[in-house]
Amino acid sequence: MKEMVINGIRVRPGQSLNIEIAIARLPTHTLIDLPVFIRSSSIPGPTVLISGGVHGDEINGIVTVKRMLEENIFEPKKGTLIFIPLVNVYGFLSNSRTFPDGRDLNRSFPGNNKGSLASQIAQILTREIIPQIDYGIDFHTGGRMLSNHPQIRVDFKDTKGLKLAEVFGANFTVNSAHIDKSFRKEAFKNDKHILVFEGGESMRLDDKVIQEGIDGTGRLLKHLEMIDGDYPSTKTKKIEESSWVRARVSGIFNSSVSLGEEVKKGQMLAKISDPYGQVKVPVKASASGYIIGVNNLPVVNAGDALVHIGKSQSEG
Repeated sequence: MKEMVINGIRVRPGQSLNIEIAIARLPTHTLIDLPVFIRSSSIPGPTVLISGGVHGDEINGIVTVKRMLEENIFEPKKGTLIFIPLVNVYGFLSNSRTFPDGRDLNRSFPGNNKGSLASQIAQILTREIIPQIDYGIDFHTGGRMLSNHPQIRVDFKDTKGLKLAEVFGANFTVNSAHIDKSFRKEAFKNDKHILVFEGGESMRLDDKVIQEGIDGTGRLLKHLEMIDGDYPSTKTKKIEESSWVRARVSGIFNSSVSLGEEVKKGQMLAKISDPYGQVKVPVKASASGYIIGVNNLPVVNAGDALVHIGKSQSEG
C-alpha cells in the first residue's frame, strides 16, 4: 500500500484506523462527523472504497457496508479497504434522500467548500477520498416504493469498469452513462472506477439484496487478489438499454410480474383499476426483456413509472 493521508492523518501500511472528518454542525451546533474506516495490509495492492448512504434514505446500502465492517467479512491480505457506511448523515437523520435544502449529494460533485452543505461534503470526498482509491463500490437502492432487482450500473464504454462489473456478478449489469456531477463521474474523471450497486427499496431492509451485495464485493476483491475465500464466479445478464412502462390512467395498480422475470413485448404486466371495480386498464410490456425495477405503490397517477424493463444484449 502507498502511504496515504486523509484529513491530515497519515495511514501507514498495515494500519487499521477509524478517522472522523468534521463536516458541519446541525442548527443546534451539534458537530456532524463523517466516519471513515480504513483496513490495510502491509503488502502493496489496490485501494478500494466501499460506501453507502450517499442518499440518506437508502438504508439497505448502509446496512450492507455496515455488515461487512462489523463482521470483519473482508480482511485484506494486500492493499487497502476504505469503508464509509454512511455518507449523507443529514439525509439519514431526516429519512430523506437529500439534504435539508433539497440538494442531492450525487449531483453536487466536485463540490465547493463555500457552497451548499451537499457541495461541501462532495468537496471533502473529492479532496480526501477520491485521490486515495483505485476502485470503488457505491451501494444504493431504488426510491420510495420503487424496488430494484440487484444490479450493477456501469458505463459500457468504460471497458475496465465493465470488466469489474462482470466480475462482481450481480443479477444484471446495466449500461448507465456517467451522470454529470455524480460521485461516479468525478471519480472517472480522475481515472478511478466506481461501480454503482442498486438493489431493494429505500427505507426498507432486504436481507437477500444485502447478501447479494456482500457476495459480489467478495468476488471483486478476490479478483483483485486482495482477499482469500470461496467466492465462485457467477454470470450476469448485460442490459444494454432500459425503459419504464408508465401508467396511462390513474387508479389502483396491481402488478402480476416479479423482479428478475423475463417478459415478452405485449405481455400483460399489471392492471390499473378504479376504486369501484368498474374500470380495468391493462398494462403491457413495451419491449421484451427483464424486469429490473417495479413500483410498489398501490395507488398511481397517469404518467407514473410502473415497471422498469431492461433489454439484454442478446435480444434483437
